[in-house]
Order: sequence, then structure tokens, then C-alpha cells
Amino acid sequence: MGKSVSGGVRPGIIIEIEHRLLKQVIVGKQKAAASMFDALDRELEGDANKLAIERDAVFQRLSKQIQAKQVFEAVSAQLITTVNSTLDNQLASPELLLKHSGINENQMLVLETLHQKNLDLNRLRLLISELPWLCRDLTNIVNSASFRHKYQQHSDVKVTEIKLVLNFIGIENLRMLIPYFCLRNWLPTGHANLLWTTRKLWRYAMLTGIAAKALAELNEKDVALAYSCSLLHQLGTSVVLKNGAKVYENVWGNWLREASSSRDKELYDAVLATEFPADNIYQQVLKHAQKLNWQLLSLLNFEQSPLTQVQAELDQTLSYSELSDYSALVARASCFAKVLMLEEMRMISPKEKRLMFDYYELSEQEHIRLKGQNYRKLDLI
Repeated sequence: MGKSVSGGVRPGIIIEIEHRLLKQVIVGKQKAAASMFDALDRELEGDANKLAIERDAVFQRLSKQIQAKQVFEAVSAQLITTVNSTLDNQLASPELLLKHSGINENQMLVLETLHQKNLDLNRLRLLISELPWLCRDLTNIVNSASFRHKYQQHSDVKVTEIKLVLNFIGIENLRMLIPYFCLRNWLPTGHANLLWTTRKLWRYAMLTGIAAKALAELNEKDVALAYSCSLLHQLGTSVVLKNGAKVYENVWGNWLREASSSRDKELYDAVLATEFPADNIYQQVLKHAQKLNWQLLSLLNFEQSPLTQVQAELDQTLSYSELSDYSALVARASCFAKVLMLEEMRMISPKEKRLMFDYYELSEQEHIRLKGQNYRKLDLI
């Protein structure tokens, strides 16, 4: 592999390395480090751990009983087949997925407005007012102890008027905060079966966002546009995961209730021990996620938006060297984030790392700049 692989059609080794990380994010059993979801997920984490322990105990018991194990294998296979066929039908309809994606026209208008040179704060305020969850998140930032301390706002009076909230935060900070909260709104939160997957996906997304921001600054590009594009790149994956979890939970819950009503202990145990089909969902992500990144935005009539065009290029362009500036920047940021996470997992060799940086044409200056970033904390404000 001494020959350079830079820029051309992605070699198989590059695809394998990239899929290696995605598989670890979705299928890998290791738990993710602490994240901004900790406060939201504390109760969910308890449920996830309890369910895992209960499933493991049942599975160990079934493994010792030949007949019961045969029942488990048959029931589990049928349940997973039902989940897969239901999800296949959903993923065949981007229009249906859009309703559950967490993204809408107002949200896209907000993201579009953020990278305008002469940002109209009044227009932005009107758009944000139509997104209650975003108003809440931004208001909570301004009223947090850390924000008050940093900006010497020692008053005990809470700020509730969104106009004041936006003025306190400031335009440049809003350009970082709003895509951050949008990503959190897209991610598949609230699903015990995806708790660790969501945390790992969040970390990968934020690593990519920080890297994209640094590369945009170095190359004198629009930082807000690069940053928003990098976070939007996780939209399709989030939608597939979210819908996969909903389908599984509905089917699994219905089967469990029916088994309980029938008082069939073997059937009940078999359903209970059936795990979330992470491998199958991973394959669905590989098949659909990249396309959904731009299809969902196009359904909202944003085909001509730079945000959409970058996602379409990243899906449809066969070689890195053919990408436009912002698509190439997001690809380089994503490359660095993948390598960094695989290094943390000890799942990439120095040779593979060089191949990744060679293919995505990361310059020495860019590499130095990216290595100098703090990836443990996103310094938003």
C-alpha cells in the first residue's frame, strides 16, 4: 500500500475503516463516556441496565434447557423478522419518516438564517419562537449558573423573554448553540435500547462539528455553514435508529403482553430475552442514512440550500477529489473524528490512520490545527 490513495474513488480499505467505526457506534457493546445526556438519561440508564441484567439471566437459563432454547430461537427469529419487515416498509417512504425525524421547515429556516452574513436577529427570533424546545434550551442556557457567572449576571431574576435571551447570547454564540440543540433534538433519545448508541453517536457528531469549525476557520470559510453541515450529516442515521427503536419497542411490547396474557412462561421468556436487533439496524443505516440526509431536506423544499447540496454531494459523489469546498471540508472533519474515536477504541493501526489522512488529503497545517482542539468539551459560550 505504498502508493498514494488520495482523492480518487474510495478504496475498499477506506470504506472498511469507516464502517468499522459506525458498527462500533451502533452494534458495539462498550458503554459511552459521560455526556450532556447524563441528567436526562439517569432514569433511562437504570432501566437499560436492569433490562440487560434481566435478559442475561433469562438467556442463561434458556441456554441450559434444550427445548426452551429451541422455542427462544424460533420466537426470536420471528420477532426480528416482523421488526425488519415493518421497518423496511417505513424506510421505503421518506415522506413518512419526515414526520418522525425531528426536523421541519422552521428548523431549516433557522439553520439557513444562521450562515447569512447580515443576520437579521428579529427574523431569527420569530423563527425560533415557533420552536418551543429551542426557546426552552436557549432560555435555560442564559439562566444557568455557569452563564451568569461568566457574564457577571448576578441577578436572581430569570430571563424568559426570547428577545432578551437572544441578545444575551449574541449572534456568534447562537451560530454554535442552535445547531448543537438541533442535533440533540434529532437524536434518538428516550430509548433504553439505544442509550449507549446515542451517546457514542453524539460524541462522533460533536467531534466532527469541532473539527469542521476548526477547518473552516483555518481555510477562511463560513464557520456556521461548515458546522451546521457537519451536524446535519447525522440526521439520516438518527432517523433510521429512532424508527428502528420505535418499531422494535412496539413489536416487542405487544408480543410480551400477549405472552403474559396467555400465561405461556416459555413464550414470555423467549420474547423477553430477544435483544434489539442492532446488527440489522446497522445494515439499514448503511443502506438508507446518507440518502435520507438530503432527501428529508428536499421534501421540505430546501433542494437549493447549501445545507442540502452538501449532504447530496457527500452521498452521491464517488471520489473525494470531486467534492466542492464545503463537502470536502465536512468529509475531512468526519475523517479526523472517525480516526480519533477508533484510536480511543484501539481499533485502527498507524498505517490505516495514514491511509485515511492520505485519501482525504488532510494537509500538515490542518492536522496540526485539528490536533490542537479540545475535543473533550465544546466551548460554546
